[in-house]
Amino acid sequence: MESTESRQQDTLQAIAASDTIDALETVRVDALGKKGWVSALLKTLGKMSPEERQVEGPKIQGVRAAIADAITARKAELEAAELEARLASETLDLTLPAPASPKGSVHPVSQVMDELAEIFADLGFAVATGPEIEDDWHNFTALNMAETHPARAMHDTFYFPDHDAMEAPASSSEAVGEKRRMLLRTHTSPVQIRSMVEQGAPIRIIAPGRVYRSDSDATHTPMFHQVEGLVIDRDIHLGHLKWTLETFLKAFFERDDIVLRLRPSYFPFTEPSVEVDVGWKDEKGPNGSRRVLGGDGDAPGHGWMELLGSGMVNARVLEFAGLDPNEWQGFAFGVGVDRLAMLKYGMDDLRAFFDGDGRWLGHYGFSAFDQPTLSAGVGARA
Repeated sequence: MESTESRQQDTLQAIAASDTIDALETVRVDALGKKGWVSALLKTLGKMSPEERQVEGPKIQGVRAAIADAITARKAELEAAELEARLASETLDLTLPAPASPKGSVHPVSQVMDELAEIFADLGFAVATGPEIEDDWHNFTALNMAETHPARAMHDTFYFPDHDAMEAPASSSEAVGEKRRMLLRTHTSPVQIRSMVEQGAPIRIIAPGRVYRSDSDATHTPMFHQVEGLVIDRDIHLGHLKWTLETFLKAFFERDDIVLRLRPSYFPFTEPSVEVDVGWKDEKGPNGSRRVLGGDGDAPGHGWMELLGSGMVNARVLEFAGLDPNEWQGFAFGVGVDRLAMLKYGMDDLRAFFDGDGRWLGHYGFSAFDQPTLSAGVGARA
């Protein structure tokens, strides 16, 4: 026991003499580590008789506790001294500017949607929304798209399994109990149907949102964004449609020389239907010529770009929505939000919109303070 007391005193002195955390750790391992001398003493208790263990056990545990307490106290002293030394040597200049912190940006799609809402609000339009998981009645049938229409094919539309079909409500024109297939909406036109059913007429709305089609290349992605407009009232004609689109495009592209050309076309939900072309021209700038919208597309060196689909709402669509086509009529139009962003802000690959590349977002993104206003310019950016 005298040897144990002597080793204890030597260890306590070594602890007190330790001037670094590493030196203190070496003393701890030598005494209390798995192969330390105190640990070796503890292992001898198993070979002692109960009477011996009752006498020697408290002594050895006392040695262990004394050394452990001394190590803890010394470690606290060394850490406090180390902190004091750092505080004395390190200084902070509070007059220096704070380091720049990472900041996000508003995605161009979100910015363009805000611009659209601002422009159409000034024209008296409200913003309407609807579910992205739709049934085929709202997505196809109510829009005068027959069962054999190619847009209903699996290679164009994302369908859910048949067991997810839902029962048609009694308020629809379908028979009660008939099942509707569920799908990811292929356009925001179902929002128009829902708005007409719920609100009736007159109505003046835009419906921006995500839509889904089975397609992917430089100008198409399986998920993209679309905005559609609908006006239902009495005595509405194609002249109102052209004026609305012309006013919108002039405000959006912030140019007064926007010229439109309406070409006859076909859409199941409009009759008559028209494709809307916008004139473009080559405009010289500091980095050379670039194609911009504006000017007469028939002029030399100019051309036409197809941009929107539109037309007068088909009478059958009005009937599906519960409106009398002899009393009400209107027009509808649709355009890709992503495409508008590409044309206005000079992007050439639609897939980059969804890559999540921080460099791309940092270059094309908008500050949260760049709120579009008609007075400051819907495309104003810091």
